[in-house]
Amino acid sequence: MPVTRTTCPYCGVGCGVSVTRNGIELLPVAGDSEHPSNFGKLCVKGSALHETLGEQRRLLYPQINGARATWEQALDDISARLQKTLREHGPQAVALYLSGQLLTEDYYVANKLWKGFVGSANVDTNSRLCMSSAVAAHVRAFGEDAVPACYEDVELADLVILIGSNSAWAHPVLHQRLLHARKQRPGTKLVVIDPRRTASCDQADLHLPIKPGADAFLFNGLLVYLADNNALNHRYIKEHTRDFDSALSAARASAPTLAAVAEVCGVEVERVEKFFRWFAQTPRTVTLFSQGINQSSSGTDKGNAIINCHLATGRVGLPGASPFSITGQPNAMGGREVGGLANQLAVHRSFEPESIKTVAKFWRAPNIAKTPGLKAVPLFEAIERGDIKFLWILATNPLVSMPEAERWQRALKSCETVIVSDCVRATDTTQFAKILLPAAGWGEKDGTVTSSERTISRQRSFLPCAGEAKPDWWALAEIGKRLGFAHAFNFQNARDVFVEYAALTGINRATPLQLDISELSAINRAQYDALAPFQWPLLNGNGARRLFGDGNFATADKRAHFIAIEPQWPQSIIDKTTPLILNTGRVRDQWHTMTRTAESERLNRHRSEPYLEIHPQDAAVFGLADGEIAEIFNRHSKAWLRVRIEPG
Repeated sequence: MPVTRTTCPYCGVGCGVSVTRNGIELLPVAGDSEHPSNFGKLCVKGSALHETLGEQRRLLYPQINGARATWEQALDDISARLQKTLREHGPQAVALYLSGQLLTEDYYVANKLWKGFVGSANVDTNSRLCMSSAVAAHVRAFGEDAVPACYEDVELADLVILIGSNSAWAHPVLHQRLLHARKQRPGTKLVVIDPRRTASCDQADLHLPIKPGADAFLFNGLLVYLADNNALNHRYIKEHTRDFDSALSAARASAPTLAAVAEVCGVEVERVEKFFRWFAQTPRTVTLFSQGINQSSSGTDKGNAIINCHLATGRVGLPGASPFSITGQPNAMGGREVGGLANQLAVHRSFEPESIKTVAKFWRAPNIAKTPGLKAVPLFEAIERGDIKFLWILATNPLVSMPEAERWQRALKSCETVIVSDCVRATDTTQFAKILLPAAGWGEKDGTVTSSERTISRQRSFLPCAGEAKPDWWALAEIGKRLGFAHAFNFQNARDVFVEYAALTGINRATPLQLDISELSAINRAQYDALAPFQWPLLNGNGARRLFGDGNFATADKRAHFIAIEPQWPQSIIDKTTPLILNTGRVRDQWHTMTRTAESERLNRHRSEPYLEIHPQDAAVFGLADGEIAEIFNRHSKAWLRVRIEPG
């Protein structure tokens, strides 16, 4: 029976999946024992993937204004609308909104089309809502959005810190790798920093239930503690970093003593001191941080506060010692690599003159964007004002995932042209589309994704496309051709896109930037189909497990930069009208808006709907009972959720 080795479409761990077919029958999926991310292990979502396939809710053919259309009609209409908008309003009036669910090949063609040939940098993604804080923190500290660590470091560390991460539910396979390693090396300590007591705390040696938003105060306090207790790596600071004194001075201003840190964090002094002491005394320390850090009004500063402590001790890119940002979506990293954020140009290049010139020459792009575009929230604000006339949304449902969703419903309703490419027929967003395009889904798509540890893996097709669905890169390339740029978008398959992207990364080879897989720019179709997982950068056939371990960084002076952090409390204010702080979390067995996972009866047994966890004391104050429906609201939005009384 034929077996296809592919990659899971859920979280950023990037697990390998083996799919077996018996004729037309699809057998239960299994973990790929040879994939370096999971070595055959799968979480319950991954193991139920075969239960989520089928055409019952699929978008199967193009539609224009609710009526069935051919692909030719839909693409011609899109092209005509786009050209009309560009003529009448210019490139700043058009935008793409992308997703970490897209494959790298899809992302690459979208970015090239819009920034190089349409001439607009209004290309942003739902990754803005989860990973852009980590991107900015990496760039500020290291000079590039390059994650220094790899999964093996979690197994080699003597101290693992989880902050803003309930990895037991959000990244289960990586969490199990950690727990298995602790059994092999019982001395390894686990610290969980989280306002809630989550499933990740079950095996923790220490839980710090800090006040929501206090993360930067805590790590500023740690930096002060390291300085005051002879735990700094002075040689490393002197030879490989800059601006340490200003970072320490800012830390002292906000977190001068253990007592001050404990008070601002709402945690006992003894717990804070134990955490600080363990960090100071443990050279092999990995700090895993995720959405609880990133999804904050000061998420970038929080990321840099963590990185500062690792730089101060020289623990970056070493075996078992590094800060480690864990990606939320399966290909948020791939999108970041090709430039799928509004403030990026391509392949980790920003909008400085030399990069604009170099990328324009490579693409032979006549209209390359010269300045950054609108990021996600400002982009939707521009739609609301009427400044954006043409919006193409691919592989995401922003009317669920964006903040202030009701506001954006009104904005999309008034937008002249809204196009949605999706594999699901009916979502909150598709109902506002003038044109709907049926996209290939998991099992049908062919391309690559990049995991949290920079591992690029193939996502291979094993099913024919449902109905008239097509790959997203194909639809985007067809628009490029209709705009008169056939020479730049004459891709025949996903391999053609990949090798061009790989070649473009070669412009980084003579620079400090690490992203370079140009060795793969000449692989043929058979080699692409057989491509084994590898980590970038790629040099002489070998991927780099870790980055920056030699103390050389991607900055102009090759030094890492300390960032002076002045912590800010969240914008949410507790008062009589808004008496509660609402934190969000990821459910173990569901994914995003449940359009895929809700198809599995098995996954619905754990949690079949979103819900509101509330402490018993708060439930008593507001008269709430377990299992009933509560309305939650602020000045922007409201929602109705089932109550779960939760002492944690």
